[in-house]
Formats: sequence, structure tokens, C-alpha cells
Amino acid sequence: MEVTPPHRRVPVSEPSQPSAARFAAQEAADAAGFEQGDVYRAGIVTTELATNLVKHAAGGGEMLVRPVRSAPSAEVEIIAIDRGGGMVDVARSLADGHSTSGTAGNGLGAVRRLSDEFDIYSQPGRGTVVLTRLRGNRTTRNSPHRLEFAGISIPKAGETVCGDSWQVHHHADGAFAFVADGLGHGLQAGEASSAAIRAVDTRKKADVTIFLEDMHFGLRHTRGAAAAVAEILPARGTMKFAGVGNIAGAICRPGSVRHAVSINGTLGHQAREFREYSYPWEADAVFVMHSDGLGSRWSLDDYPGLRLRHPGVIAAVLYRDFNRQRDDMTVVVGREAA
Repeated sequence: MEVTPPHRRVPVSEPSQPSAARFAAQEAADAAGFEQGDVYRAGIVTTELATNLVKHAAGGGEMLVRPVRSAPSAEVEIIAIDRGGGMVDVARSLADGHSTSGTAGNGLGAVRRLSDEFDIYSQPGRGTVVLTRLRGNRTTRNSPHRLEFAGISIPKAGETVCGDSWQVHHHADGAFAFVADGLGHGLQAGEASSAAIRAVDTRKKADVTIFLEDMHFGLRHTRGAAAAVAEILPARGTMKFAGVGNIAGAICRPGSVRHAVSINGTLGHQAREFREYSYPWEADAVFVMHSDGLGSRWSLDDYPGLRLRHPGVIAAVLYRDFNRQRDDMTVVVGREAA
């Protein structure tokens, strides 16, 4: 199974940096096979978002860029994140002509029009996350899947290779989500986590423990990894989970969080048992799965309305507020499609 590419992170805090974000987005669009007009569109969207970070976010923010290879058609995902003053009225901020900095006030409205997928979440005093996805030739993607997933994966500060890997596989009854965290950091950790994901053969019908065993045997030649597999089956009202090591999984509903159980050990080296745990799944649930680069003291209830936003926006907010900074970080979010 192919590994989901990590995000490329571009800090944006002063006027010269939007150009670096624009280059990253255009490079991703070019690599995705976009025609020149769509590459240019990716640059415009990124420049508008990055310029907003400089103008409105105290201390700036960051841009995350990655290709979305698992989509039916090639996509580029662009996320703008800040910890600034936030928006009191998001709808008004999206309207053309609204400005708080003396400009024409067409930035966010233009971004939404140029995007094939757009979502935003903002809280006064806590900041804003804007997610856009662009598709070549402005194609429309009607997802056949009942479950919608997205994630954020970022290397540890100072590293160029992320030691975490993740992927999602949809099937007729639901979806599997996989997250692996290679021991340590850097290239060898990345090789281990990638080997875990690539060891999974989704052509065979297997359960979460079988896939975890496949990861274990596929990691024998590496330094090892923590990993977990979750399967969500909406029609059955069930989520199955199996993990070895420090990959966390949680089912979040309004007012409650149900944490999944992982077994101690290291895949590829010391893993004596592979145990499946089953949990009830409700249509309003949000599933969050992450490596230990994300702190554990988060609650979606602290963010009014967030659970209704795009899974990529939820993942970006958790990354912004709970990234431990001293480790690779991956967070994957899934919920039933709206």
C-alpha cells in the first residue's frame, strides 16, 4: 500500500515568505500533473492565504502543502494556520469588500472561488485554519465513500524526513486507517514507518489484527515502529482497533471521548500479541488517530462547531494547538461524510 505524502511546512511571518509558500504549492501542483493554468491558480490561492497570515496573524503562521494522491483525480491540499486574533464573523470575512487592513477585501472570497474544495474554522483569540483543495481542470469529485478522512503529517523540527506514515483504505462496508511511527527520528525512522504501511496488502480480506501482523513481519529489517490499525463499519455501528506501541485512537462524540487500547511492544522486534478491541460507532462520531508527537490533552468540545468541519481542518487545529514540537507528528481524522 502506498504511503500518504507528508506535508511540506512553510513558516510565514514576514512579507518575503509568501513567495516560498507559492513556490511550494506550484511545485506540488506541477508534480501532480496540473496544466500550467492550474499551477498558476495554486500559486494565486497560496499567495492570498500567505499574505493574509502576514497582515492579520500576530506573529504570523504557517502554510502546509501536499499532493493528495489517493483522490480519484490529482489534487493539491493547501492549509493556512495561524494563532492570531481569529474572526468574529467568518461569513462577513468571506464576503468581497470586507477588510480590516485597508485593502480591497477580496482575498478569502477569491480563494474560495478558485478552490475546488474550501473550508474554514476560526475562533476569536485562538486563530484561524483555512483548508483548500485544488484539482486539475477544475474537476468535480463526488466521493462514493460514506467515510471521509484527512490528516496532517509533519517531521520533527530540524528534520527533512518524517518518521511517521499513514494511509486510509476504503472498502464496501467502511474503511481502514493505518498510522505508523518509526522509532526515533529522521531517515531510518521514516524507512521503518513506510515499511509498515507498504507491508499491508489491501487486496486480501483481512481484519485489523492480520494487517498488524503483516506490519510486524514487514518491519523485521528495520529499527521497528509503533503502529495501529482501525476499521470503521458505519452500518454495523462498530469501530475495530488493534495497536502495538504509542499510537492513540479515540472516538469523539459531543461530551464524551472513548480511547482505544494499544498493547505495549515494538513492531518488527517485540510484539507478543495482536489483540482486537471493538467499540460502538455512532453517526455523529469523529475518529482521531495520532502518533505521540501530538499531545493527549485535547478535547473537541473546547472548539464549538469544529466537529462539523472538514476532517483536514479538525486535524490542522489539533496540530496547531497540541503539537509537541520535539517529535514527528501525525494526526488522522475521520467521520461520516456530510
